[in-house]
Amino acid sequence: MATYDLTPRIGPNLDRHLVFPLLEFLQERQLYPDEQILKAKIELLNKTNMVDYAMDIHKSLYRTDDVPQDMVDRRVEVVARLKALEDAAAPLVAFLQNPNAVQELRADKQYNLQMLNDRYQIGPDQIEALYQYAKFQFECGNYSGAADYLYQYRALCTNSERSLSALWGKLAAEILMQNWDIALEELNRLKEIIDSKSFSSPLNQVQSRIWLMHWSLFIFFNHDNGRTQIIDLFNQDKYLNAIQTSAPHLLRYLATAFIVNKRRRPQFKEFIKVIQQDQCSYKDPITEFLACVYVNYEFDGAQKKMKECEEVILNDPFLGKRVEEGNFSTVPLKDEFLENARLFIFETYCRIHQRIDMGVLFEKLNLNYEEGERWIVNLIRNSKLDAKIDSETGTVIMEPNQPNVYEQLIDHTKALQGRTYKIVGQLLEPAQAQPAR
Repeated sequence: MATYDLTPRIGPNLDRHLVFPLLEFLQERQLYPDEQILKAKIELLNKTNMVDYAMDIHKSLYRTDDVPQDMVDRRVEVVARLKALEDAAAPLVAFLQNPNAVQELRADKQYNLQMLNDRYQIGPDQIEALYQYAKFQFECGNYSGAADYLYQYRALCTNSERSLSALWGKLAAEILMQNWDIALEELNRLKEIIDSKSFSSPLNQVQSRIWLMHWSLFIFFNHDNGRTQIIDLFNQDKYLNAIQTSAPHLLRYLATAFIVNKRRRPQFKEFIKVIQQDQCSYKDPITEFLACVYVNYEFDGAQKKMKECEEVILNDPFLGKRVEEGNFSTVPLKDEFLENARLFIFETYCRIHQRIDMGVLFEKLNLNYEEGERWIVNLIRNSKLDAKIDSETGTVIMEPNQPNVYEQLIDHTKALQGRTYKIVGQLLEPAQAQPAR
């Protein structure tokens, strides 16, 4: 199943610290040789300040108690640099840790800067030192301290680019601490900035959206309402265009969210068109399953893809089963996915057949006859489908459901109105952006 592993595509769009949970998951699932994972970890760690962790992995990889001299020298360098940054940021850190002093701060940043300079002799150098200290703490793996200092830095920072960089850092820290509610708040704050900011190049804005979507995977598949919110984000025109042009592998996660989320069926019809359009640029068992059911009506193929989908989900760091050990876990959704996948096959199969042999249907759903009969009885009862079971012939009889002409007209009118707004918005966007230049 390493064939369907997206880590090589996802990794370049993440902060290197966010790649560690993915490697932990892959190591647990044993998709790759242990030696290969350990070497990948060391390669990542060599560009961080987590020297002690790198030493431990080196010892494990090479089965030795000795470490290279360059690691020893690097550790001395990191400790010295950390002490220097701590001293440089000390005046501002002391101020921020004083509750009485912090009460003097106001919403006006300019006032705060002037007050800090006049009363506490804290100027731009100390504020910059706080940013560097926070960043260094993050590189050392102290995500809690980094998140606190980056939050405090943004409250004082007047440089929009540096403030944006600090927000990315705080988002990464909250993700790594698995603070999903706070991480979601930071994600939404970052999205608002990306969508409203004037970028030097449209490509830079597209790249920022791609990064944001990759980082959001950690949140959306762990947050209680994440499987709905990933659809709300990824399915927006600007974000979906970015996926189709630069990151089609993200279609796996949007497709999964649609399959397990029954509340987004109206948008699902349009998404099937995207799956159909992008089959040449990206496909995996999950997107192929949707193509089998809704594009090609290949129900036998859909059944085979369901089995592959189960393996893909279990071996995907964002979709797979919960990891009991290690520093990261994901939300299990395999059972929910398979149940809804069967429902998709059943619904589509019923739309094109009036009388259905239950034996044939249960085979396509990968259920034995007893399980299948119980499943279909509950489905008809709960979903209020206009159908009945003929036990003597072992068939399901679908009652003809003639579409209402007026409802069809209303649906088409709504779709036309939506497309009109979309075209007008695209025409007005360049004109609205012109004054900003």
